Amino acid sequence: MNYPNNKKKEDLKINYSNRGMNLENDLNDTNNYYLQNHIAVIHKKPTPITIVSVDYKSRKDAVIKEAYFKTPSTTDYNGIYKGKYIDFEAKETKNKIGFPLINIHKHQLEHLKSIIEAGGIAFLIIRFTTYNETYLIEASKFLDYLQKYNKKTIPLKFFQEYGHILKEKYNPRLDYLTIIDKIFLKGNDNEK
Repeated sequence: MNYPNNKKKEDLKINYSNRGMNLENDLNDTNNYYLQNHIAVIHKKPTPITIVSVDYKSRKDAVIKEAYFKTPSTTDYNGIYKGKYIDFEAKETKNKIGFPLINIHKHQLEHLKSIIEAGGIAFLIIRFTTYNETYLIEASKFLDYLQKYNKKTIPLKFFQEYGHILKEKYNPRLDYLTIIDKIFLKGNDNEK
């Protein structure tokens, strides 16, 4: 059978190289879906910077020439869901055996611990891009692991055993709130 442009079926190759390429885009799409459907209000936090130099060719074409981080950022996302404060960090890794701890900063871990202590919902979403697998892991389990083991990498097996896999869908792209309902809000009368 010939397809458009006189290509045969066997000549058409499916390119999977960009599938699940960008965790941040998937989460932003998911959060937009939650917002538009009145499910939750969760946003990506802007990185605090101080602008030093700007080139003003015109008002609409202003270009930042020099800037620096004002303070260390905390985590990537925060918001509210079913009356509960949510805060989480999202990371991608190409590492095949685990999540290198060099990818997360001490102040981010301290922030997640503070959220837990204040009664909020804290977790991490980690994507292993090589396997196109995305896991939600409770911050408390992540922090417990760090306290028990002095390692530079958390093995993939830990995420497979203690994490919750996020399957990619059309809408919402990565439905992490379904998992939040199961692990943090079980028994909540407001559950959908």
